[in-house]
Amino acid sequence: AIVITEQPVSVSVPVGYSFTLRCRAEARTSLQYQWFCQCQSARCQIPGATKQDLPITAQQTQLYTCRINDLYRNAVFSDWVKVEVHPCVARGLIPQLWQGEPVIVLNPTEQKVEVGKPLQLQCAAIGVPAPRYQWYWNGNLLEHQKKKKLWINHTRISDSGTYLCCASNSHGEHWTNAVDIHVGSETLPPAEHLQLCHLFLLATGKIALLVGNNRYQHHPNLMAPVTDVFELSLLLKQLGFQVVSLLD
Repeated sequence: AIVITEQPVSVSVPVGYSFTLRCRAEARTSLQYQWFCQCQSARCQIPGATKQDLPITAQQTQLYTCRINDLYRNAVFSDWVKVEVHPCVARGLIPQLWQGEPVIVLNPTEQKVEVGKPLQLQCAAIGVPAPRYQWYWNGNLLEHQKKKKLWINHTRISDSGTYLCCASNSHGEHWTNAVDIHVGSETLPPAEHLQLCHLFLLATGKIALLVGNNRYQHHPNLMAPVTDVFELSLLLKQLGFQVVSLLD
């Protein structure tokens, strides 16, 4: 049997970036390698790509796989991997000593959406391996929103809030900007607008709730939350706030 011990991995890179796809396998006989790319709906052999490593200078988004065969004509294929190329990524967006950690190259934008209309938020990141995505709404993880695009077919008022996305791979994680999404009518009727202004003028009490989270299930403990809460509490009290401070 031919056993693949190292599968190639998908990457997301700027145009012109040079890297290497790797594939490793073991068997009782010597092995031969052949790389393929996807041409339309067919698998096309790459001439001369007969080594374990495939050097690539990224030009366009493409799919790749590697075939490994032994002396007895047994053959297996590696997983298909995607080389996603971002042609519009400026060099200044990439850290000088980039090691493949996620770098956000497209942030979502703030939107106002009418009730019942679709909502689409989009982000993108480069990374080696290709980043995974996870969207959040008002700080809550959205279980089924794990792609670059967040899509809600029919929005409700309850979909309003702050959205952001985390791009992560084995080298680290990076967060997009947080954006506010408003679902509802564009403006308030004049009567309601005046009522809100009146309530705002009557509101004299100022209360601040500070929550310092230090212990995370999937993240190393932070160093500063206790100090941050203490310092912010003093500052807000000087500004006339009643302060409630909580930890973890």
